[in-house]
Amino acid sequence: MEPLIDDPALTGKPLSSEPATPSKTSPNTAKGKSPTRIALSRLRRDKVAMVSLGVFLFFVFVAIFAPLLAKLEGQDPTTFHIDLVDDNGYPTIGITGDHWFGIEPRLGRDLFARWVYGARPSLIVAGLVTVITTIIGVTVGLIAGFAGGWVDRVLSWIIDFVLSLPYLLFAIAVPAVLLSIFVGTAEDADAQQVARVRFFSLILVLSVFGWASLARLIRGEVLSLREREFIQAARVLGVPTHKVLFKELLPNLVGPIIVSSSIALPTYIVTEAGLTFLGVGLVEPTPSWGLTIATAVTYYRAHPVFLWVPVIGITILVLALSLLGDAIRDAFDPRTRR
Repeated sequence: MEPLIDDPALTGKPLSSEPATPSKTSPNTAKGKSPTRIALSRLRRDKVAMVSLGVFLFFVFVAIFAPLLAKLEGQDPTTFHIDLVDDNGYPTIGITGDHWFGIEPRLGRDLFARWVYGARPSLIVAGLVTVITTIIGVTVGLIAGFAGGWVDRVLSWIIDFVLSLPYLLFAIAVPAVLLSIFVGTAEDADAQQVARVRFFSLILVLSVFGWASLARLIRGEVLSLREREFIQAARVLGVPTHKVLFKELLPNLVGPIIVSSSIALPTYIVTEAGLTFLGVGLVEPTPSWGLTIATAVTYYRAHPVFLWVPVIGITILVLALSLLGDAIRDAFDPRTRR
């Protein structure tokens, strides 16, 4: 009867003198990947995300090279072509080789030049506000969640207070206050100065009211992370607080920060256009899609291209950024990993 255990020491079989050959593993499987690298790898394989990123980069290049594009057409956004407008203010020409999108009713300004230049304020305002609110929100959320105690209570009260304020009323009032401080009376005001003050006041209002939601999100994440073993070990070892915050906690918050920023960017683009359309945002002579839409509503029936050009631009840009934000959120969500 053969033994049930195939052991050389028990069966009397000679021991092999050759060492066992280790199993070959590919170098890719031996390397560990961080959650951020896994998310970025998933994002690169997402076709919708890559197309959306390409559309966003297209509008960024349009904004950067707006002077070159307008020069290629041979026009600029401020020149009046009164000779191409009839007595009622309607254009006498349509889309031509000299005016690729036609001209503006009443003033005769080139619509293509104003469209490419109009991408600049939307992207600049949305980009600056996103960066400012992300920095403030992450910093306040880190401090509130990690410090706890009375610091957390005070910062949480400030966050709730900011979220409860009606930002639209401040968007109306703040430009008037800043104009009276920096420009003076309406008789002394210059159009360029007014446009500049309105531009920075819009960034100020959106930044003041935009950081609180991100701060609340980061605070909640930090409250759960600060009880983890690696944070407790760092505190026991006497690691300085600022290093614990920015070298231990912050790398674990990259996912929520990126997702929040990618969703906030299209929101601020729509907000800037909406406030400008309502008359509390940007003003002339700044080329803006919101200003063009506000003016084009009056001429919609007679000159529909005047309205649809900026509307389509905003729609495509916001849709691309929204799809990209959804793809980033799915890529960083551990529950969707396969």
